[in-house]
Amino acid sequence: MPEPVPDDFVETWIDRYARGRADNTAMNFAIEDAGDGTFLGVALAPHIEPEEHTAELGYVLSSAARGRGVATEALRQLTAWAFEEQGLIRLQLLISVSNDASKRVAQRCGYQLEGVLRGMYVKQDMREDTESWSRLVSDT
Repeated sequence: MPEPVPDDFVETWIDRYARGRADNTAMNFAIEDAGDGTFLGVALAPHIEPEEHTAELGYVLSSAARGRGVATEALRQLTAWAFEEQGLIRLQLLISVSNDASKRVAQRCGYQLEGVLRGMYVKQDMREDTESWSRLVSDT
């Protein structure tokens, strides 16, 4: 999420994923509590390359959803969707080097650390190192 959040962020985000759904280059899913339907976050494929059979995946959770296994289950389901329904071969996660919780989720879901992309992510005019994690359909 950008910080600070631009005034038009919601509209821009909705438009981007609507276009992505139409041309199969991006997808987003709501994460809801199975019991009461409470919104817990989103599971994303912000970049899909259909011809290359690759995608970047991710997720964002509400603070109330953290520490409950929600991210792990969301990534498991998103990974299954990408491999089984989209026919993708390679999936990638980009995780901040300081986000230990997301790294544990990646490991639980069978992703492997590939390396660190130095200064890749820019947030609030500061550069941050990002880890690249991947999973291949052949890993399953």
